[in-house]
Amino acid sequence: MLFSSTKTYKWRIGLWIDLTNTTRFYDKAEVNNGYGTDKEVAYTKIQCRGHGETPSEEQANSFILLCRTFIQQHPLEIIGVHCTHGFNRTGFLIVSYLVTELDFSVDAAIQEFAKCRPPGIYKGDYIRELYRRFDDEDDAPPPPIKPQWCLEFDDSNGNEEVTDDMYGGNGSHGSGSGKRKSNHSQGFNNKKRNRDVKNPVFMEGVGGVTPVLDQPRLSQLQKKCQKMCGWTYNGFPGSQPVSMDRKNIKLLKEKPYRVSWKADGVRYLMMILGENKIFFVDRDNSVFEVSGMTFVWRKDLTKHLTETLLDGEMVIDKHDGKNIPRYLVYDILVSNGMDVRNFRFYPERMQVIDMDVVRPRNQAILEGKIDKLSEPFSVRVKPFLAIEKAESYLSDKFARQLTHEPDGLIFQPCSDPYKPGQCMEVLKWKPPSLNSIDFRLKIVQEKGEGILTRKVGQLFVGSLDTPFAVMAVNKNLKLYDNKIIECKFENRKWVFMRERTDKSFPNSYTTATAVLESITNPADVALGFPNSLPPPGTVTRLRPPQSHHPEVLHDIIKPATPRRPLRLLVSILARSIILGQASTGMRSTCPNHWMRPALINRTMSSCYNNSSISAFCLALHPWPSDHSIDPSYNPSLKYPQSSLILSPHGPSL
Repeated sequence: MLFSSTKTYKWRIGLWIDLTNTTRFYDKAEVNNGYGTDKEVAYTKIQCRGHGETPSEEQANSFILLCRTFIQQHPLEIIGVHCTHGFNRTGFLIVSYLVTELDFSVDAAIQEFAKCRPPGIYKGDYIRELYRRFDDEDDAPPPPIKPQWCLEFDDSNGNEEVTDDMYGGNGSHGSGSGKRKSNHSQGFNNKKRNRDVKNPVFMEGVGGVTPVLDQPRLSQLQKKCQKMCGWTYNGFPGSQPVSMDRKNIKLLKEKPYRVSWKADGVRYLMMILGENKIFFVDRDNSVFEVSGMTFVWRKDLTKHLTETLLDGEMVIDKHDGKNIPRYLVYDILVSNGMDVRNFRFYPERMQVIDMDVVRPRNQAILEGKIDKLSEPFSVRVKPFLAIEKAESYLSDKFARQLTHEPDGLIFQPCSDPYKPGQCMEVLKWKPPSLNSIDFRLKIVQEKGEGILTRKVGQLFVGSLDTPFAVMAVNKNLKLYDNKIIECKFENRKWVFMRERTDKSFPNSYTTATAVLESITNPADVALGFPNSLPPPGTVTRLRPPQSHHPEVLHDIIKPATPRRPLRLLVSILARSIILGQASTGMRSTCPNHWMRPALINRTMSSCYNNSSISAFCLALHPWPSDHSIDPSYNPSLKYPQSSLILSPHGPSL
């Protein structure tokens, strides 16, 4: 018994992180009661598939942040981490932590893990992916010999055939060249690679669009889009901005930027593959076929544009009492077969949109080659201005002219290439009144000794099974149980805004924590941006009335700092105003407590040379002790803290 073993060495597991893809290996109740009547052991699951793909960057970041957040509050406790066998997924995430947080080189971290848990990571694609993320993939060493017992258990939920390829074989996924076939450039053979939403729904109010559900066409189109983006992972390949805060706002001084309004629409990539071959791809990686639209080639208006990939958002404009769907194009990746991803955003890529997409269409409309009135939506290029004109997007005049709802500002670096996935240089700013997180809502009954039984809404992010926050439940909120809802933080409470019918998954843990950072340290204080955007004068607000907003259980944030009046962004930059220091960040109180074999807690030093139990006890970073500034803090949740332990034989419950 692992728990009995830890008692022998006077260790205590405070948190159990389960990386398996199923629920049949670890019983949460048994883990919680691992020490009997003693303090409960917290259990968290980060569901990693394992077969055919390494843990994603989002999962790795979630793992690192989870450990960093919880460890320091109970530095004498440890964290237990395990997957099916405790080698590949477990090793991958522990090595990622060592490299990211403790400044290990990749090879040193992999070797250290192998010493503590022989033979270490034995999947070649896992090792190559670690080198790809943190070093040079060409320097990746060959994997160790695969353990003979590696097919003893299956973590596939019964949906995949168990083969040697799934477990890495001699370091490659499949036979032949031995090239990597994980969730990267050659990783498209796994049938479960791109999760398909069973009933994808396109934006309401837009006609001529139907979901693609038939295979293999669906997966072929998904792969086509990923390839055109240069995306070597699974899932949606589009570029994702990050929230502006007091730390990354310095980028606006370091390089030239353009700014545009952030529309409250729905994001879609548009693939134009030929006549009657136009498709949208949404953030769930669902594919929709478009009918009734025409895009002509600028050199010959009688020919159709082909092999083109656009990035943009669909909005519903209000004009003369009518709803007019418009696709606003704000970037282009491929134009008629020409890869333009490495062109500068401004002016080159913006010029390509105008010259190759919008102008030829407008000319064809003038010449009668396109019947605009019969098309299901219109197409426009979305303008970006110099950042000194950011104020114009925040004015009442602009809001009155705009015929759809604004949602903030987007700052795009002028000289950077298009980067798929999360892009730390593309910044989005929202006023506090609109800063929001997309949660999965689960309504549960809260009961216990000394409290009245009642229903509460637990708010989940990413793949974690620990609620990120909670809110009270009323009659209206019950309609959204197990759905994706958008919430903002208002008057020290999480407030329901709307259901996100365009999304099937909540924000990642990384995204949610970034939004919290922008709430607790808003960039608008430094920029002089207003607290809220004026609503468009002609648009009916789509938000629920105030009576629909459920109250949250706890007052958990200090009153916001009073905002300064609006100032021109250019004036602030020109005056070289030095922004106030952002949060100093969390520093480990025991950064030098790493000792082989992977024991870094001074209370464990007596076990330094013990080979029967190899433990990772990591000195991690805490949240600020003042929970009153953390909107995600929920005193009713038992957040575990501490270090990280790994048994060479795996947990035996």
